[in-house]
Amino acid sequence: MESQSLQSIFADDGPLAKHIEGFKVRAPQLTLSESIETAIKEQQALIAEAGTGTGKTFAYLVPALLSGKKVIISTGTKTLQDQLFKRDLPIIRDALGLPIKVSLLKGRSNYLCLHRLSGEGIEHYQLDKATLNDLQEVRRKAGRTQHGDIAELTSIPEDAKVWPIVTSTNDNCLGADCPAYNDCYLVKARRQAMDADVVVVNHHLFFADMSLKEDKFGELLPKAEVIILDEAHQLGDVASKFLGQTLTSRRITELLNDTEVEAITSADGDKQLLQAIDRLRTALAELRLQMGEMSQRAPWDRLKGKSAWLEAKEHFESEWLFLVGILEKLASRAKGLENCWERATELLQTFKQLTANTPEQQIHWYETFSKSFSLNFTPLSVAEPFNDYRAEQEAAWIFTSATLAVGDDFSHFSDNLGIDDAKTVKLDSPFDFARQGIFYVPRDLPDPNNPAYNDAVLAAALPVLRLTGGRAFFLFTSFKALHHAAEVLASERSFELFIQGDQPKSQLLAAFRQSKRGVLLGTSSFWEGVDVRGEALSCVIIDKLPFATPDDPILKARASALRQQGKIPFLHYHLPNSIIALKQGAGRLIRDVEDRGILMICDPRLVAKDYGRSFIQSLPPMTRTRDFAKVRQFFERQHEIISD
Repeated sequence: MESQSLQSIFADDGPLAKHIEGFKVRAPQLTLSESIETAIKEQQALIAEAGTGTGKTFAYLVPALLSGKKVIISTGTKTLQDQLFKRDLPIIRDALGLPIKVSLLKGRSNYLCLHRLSGEGIEHYQLDKATLNDLQEVRRKAGRTQHGDIAELTSIPEDAKVWPIVTSTNDNCLGADCPAYNDCYLVKARRQAMDADVVVVNHHLFFADMSLKEDKFGELLPKAEVIILDEAHQLGDVASKFLGQTLTSRRITELLNDTEVEAITSADGDKQLLQAIDRLRTALAELRLQMGEMSQRAPWDRLKGKSAWLEAKEHFESEWLFLVGILEKLASRAKGLENCWERATELLQTFKQLTANTPEQQIHWYETFSKSFSLNFTPLSVAEPFNDYRAEQEAAWIFTSATLAVGDDFSHFSDNLGIDDAKTVKLDSPFDFARQGIFYVPRDLPDPNNPAYNDAVLAAALPVLRLTGGRAFFLFTSFKALHHAAEVLASERSFELFIQGDQPKSQLLAAFRQSKRGVLLGTSSFWEGVDVRGEALSCVIIDKLPFATPDDPILKARASALRQQGKIPFLHYHLPNSIIALKQGAGRLIRDVEDRGILMICDPRLVAKDYGRSFIQSLPPMTRTRDFAKVRQFFERQHEIISD
């Protein structure tokens, strides 16, 4: 099979066509596959944008599997990871007839922890009735899972409270000292990955490995000769998270909860230890209170000089040191107590680092929620560390996504990651967008800063939603606008509302597909990685251009750095990011050659501002109109065609 050319493999009478029902050769797919084949053979870096419908997954899988090299494929979400491993890879492997070993590897929080699941201490956590029921369900079915992957327990929601209880974290994992180490699902998965020809991971795990955050088992990923990063437009954000440093109050709370269980089960209910835990909990709550009542993301300078915060911080550290001292005395009693002592010591050191002076080239900021907070260092740029990491790997690097370029320019993506040696290829979608879709920008909407804007958007959107009978994604740039829309649209009877947050994402999408008259209200998590084909989705409405919040501490710091370089932040950072985000949102509409639909973007800046042209030029080449009558004609004509 290796001697066959890609042209013969992708041909109408080739092995893919013989093994895959409905497979048809697509010129962009073959071009992409040939570019990837060359990059692999010559050990190059390739940045490839492939429009929706190109078939980029098969385009990179075929040359990767034929190469005979060790391959790591990283993608944006666990859902796409599962799809690659369970569906796409087996199809290509079988079609090519190659005896290739494939492994799926996720982060530790995706695997059941046998030690925590069987331990007596689990009974001492304060669990509500629903969580207790879920715990019983996990215990009943744990032994029947194939890999210990929590995704195999489909009867329990993905956001259930039970998961942190029955999985481990890098903090509480006992590593090789764990009594269940030899049977550990995570250990087995990592061993299989080391032995596999192709390993499928996600970006979070890829950068966790790069940053060496999880080192209790040594390296997470094997050394590879081919590294394929799908959904590569997400890399900058994920890299920023993992190449920085974060401490959440949740990690501290989890430490206190685990320590309390150990106090009861391993220290005979030691009163001094239990009192120290309660005192630190109280100090933690006071610390959060002194960070302000509102939920916010703010630069560290806003907090560090406040006297009430500094007093709360000093008291908090004092109580923490007291707890560490008690744990040190008790650590020899049990491995669990020793682990809690080590965690408490390490987390205290991290807390001190994140509340001290700001290191060079780091953005120092904090975030608060209703009852919790996080302290953060984020790299001003990930370009240097990522470029250094790439230089250490003797591998071909493939970066691909449907949204990497702004127009025909890849520099925004490549500069952010420090990639200066890559070849680029941009392949348009094979879909006939002019026939399949209409792009509607309504007239007479006020400026988005106008207080009446949200109501004006809903007034313009309602005729479209009534025309389509629902079957729409209504995408928002803020939760505030989403919740306002949910209130206004609640009384509508011509469609059924599905609101982000009411159900887990997968359940919400399943109910939306089944409804056939649904309107799904979503924010950023529904702008990408969501695939609804056919008549269930006939319309995508976007409330405004997705510019990031201007006072976000990370954006402000990076904008300031660009100004120091003599660059204009809006043109070099904010605008490219927004264009790529809009391309992702608009890309939810046409997912198949048979799809038809309406793309409605309400923001008048598309036509009123000079930069609007850059957005429009990056969108699929649909028929454009500002006239609702033409939208109606298009939809009714398409409906007649489908009905016939």
